[in-house]
Amino acid sequence: MFDSLRQQTLSRRTFLKRSTTGMGALALASLFDENLFAADAPNPLQSLGALNPLHFAPKARRVIYLFMSGAPSHIDLYDYKPKLVEMTGIELPGSVRMGQRITGMTSGQKNFPCVGTPFKFVKHGKSQMEISEALPNIGKIADDIALIRTINTDPINHDPAVTYLFTGNQQPGRPTLGAWASYGLGSVNRNLPAFIVMISGRGGQSLQTRYWGSGFLPSNHQGVQFRGQGDPVLFFSNPPGLSEKVRRQMLDDVQALNKQQLDTLADPEIATRIDAYEMAFRMQTSVPDLMDISKESKDTLELYGAEPGKSSFANNALLARKLSESGVRFVQLIHRDWDHHGGLPDGIRAQAKQTDQASAALITDLKRRGLFDETLVVWGGEFGRTAYSQGEITKTSFGRDHHPRCYSLWMAGGGIKGGVTYGETDDFAYNIVKDPVHVNDLHATILHCLGVNHEKLTFRFQGRDFRLTDVAGQVVKGVLA
Repeated sequence: MFDSLRQQTLSRRTFLKRSTTGMGALALASLFDENLFAADAPNPLQSLGALNPLHFAPKARRVIYLFMSGAPSHIDLYDYKPKLVEMTGIELPGSVRMGQRITGMTSGQKNFPCVGTPFKFVKHGKSQMEISEALPNIGKIADDIALIRTINTDPINHDPAVTYLFTGNQQPGRPTLGAWASYGLGSVNRNLPAFIVMISGRGGQSLQTRYWGSGFLPSNHQGVQFRGQGDPVLFFSNPPGLSEKVRRQMLDDVQALNKQQLDTLADPEIATRIDAYEMAFRMQTSVPDLMDISKESKDTLELYGAEPGKSSFANNALLARKLSESGVRFVQLIHRDWDHHGGLPDGIRAQAKQTDQASAALITDLKRRGLFDETLVVWGGEFGRTAYSQGEITKTSFGRDHHPRCYSLWMAGGGIKGGVTYGETDDFAYNIVKDPVHVNDLHATILHCLGVNHEKLTFRFQGRDFRLTDVAGQVVKGVLA
């Protein structure tokens, strides 16, 4: 009786406290649109844990996104232009640039000299796909990948470009690709998050947690950052002297208070917090063994170039396979320091050395474990680099500025046709001449591989149905198997 009265009092107090300005707004808004306050639609999909059927049979059940933060140069890795090599040191023709905007870092330059790649390109596999000598291992898997040379985006600077790449919008606040996958498809393993992020590399562009955030989706869909060294998640281990039994008792008491508050306020974020506490407790048992790569075979460690106990892209790539195999829906690896405004040749070599072997090993490992056909792998950055040099060209060094008009990215695995080179750019890798692929199209294609119609995966927020691709996006059928 007392608890009931106390809850009613708290509920009334909370209601009055929160409604002083809200009731008038509700009444006014309802006069304009009687449907404005319709409840959010339920989770619209069904696949191993979601609520309703998928739109069509999925080719991929999980995604591993290898994000190269800082924007690797497509000209030096995937889009060979011999004419650009011949014109090194010569002014980029105005007919190529066509007055397109450039960043403040090169807008003050008096000249825009062309600079071709110093790297040789090699034709690989039956497809004869041309890939830079800087990526010999990725070259070996050429027949497994679809290389798209005409990815294009809207922003010209890093933060809005990364935000756009993962949310479909330059402005912060919208759900990321991994969060949409979690919301739409659900989780396979109740002991692990549906969306996990791991970071490697040093320096480069700063990383914002909103790059793997849930935006206006329920916060249980945000990415959980795992670490390659120490505790896989911050504050993961129990403090010294605190047993698992005592931790469980403490958690039960906290959850009882949370549930009481949930009954009173009906705030969905409280329900999310309850789920998060329970997930964290279950992870204390399931995660440590999963994150231990020392139990992998010597052959597997050598394949990736992984070293137990160290933090590296190679270790993270191996962990991505383990996590995907264990039921994680979306794994996002971020490797930093691809932003080469100067010292590009040495910078490219250094980053390629850290990522090339493990990127190819991931494909090889997925294939030999029977996971490749159901796992979609994506490799790429947030935009491309300019055909002209930023700053002076020397015999051993030069730099490239940002270039959103076109760049290269590859996909492999579930739903993707291997050995395909899609799209063409001009002789300077500056403009697209055939088959453009916007970031919205990339998102539509990824969702398609997962069995999702990008136009139907929506979430109602502030009276509008939002989707990852907003009001754009076409599936790139030329890369589909």
